[in-house]
Amino acid sequence: MFWTIGCIYGASSVMLGAFGAHGLKKHIADPARLANWSTAAQYQLIHSGVLLLSASIAPKNKVAAALFTAGMTMFSGSIYLLVLDPQRFKALGPVTPIGGLCLIAGWGALAFGSRGRITLP
Repeated sequence: MFWTIGCIYGASSVMLGAFGAHGLKKHIADPARLANWSTAAQYQLIHSGVLLLSASIAPKNKVAAALFTAGMTMFSGSIYLLVLDPQRFKALGPVTPIGGLCLIAGWGALAFGSRGRITLP
């Protein structure tokens, strides 16, 4: 399941990044908002790769995978919505740092989780 999510999030981050670089500029002139969109796409792409890696190397570490998935959804998802319509989605502002904490916790769970860890020869 996490392999599929990582692939979907990876593909969608490329699409959303391209949209931000090309299509969004026609509708949003504020460079800070465009930079925020780029940050969301970048974090989503990086953590999609990490999710794929963790699904392959540490498949039993479901905590790390779940935290990466939740973190990408909350962090990048809230930023995308806030860039598109800051007034309508103003309530999502606090979701962004919670998503960031989930991403950090995912790294910690991956580092310190003993289940599914591989040993190198």
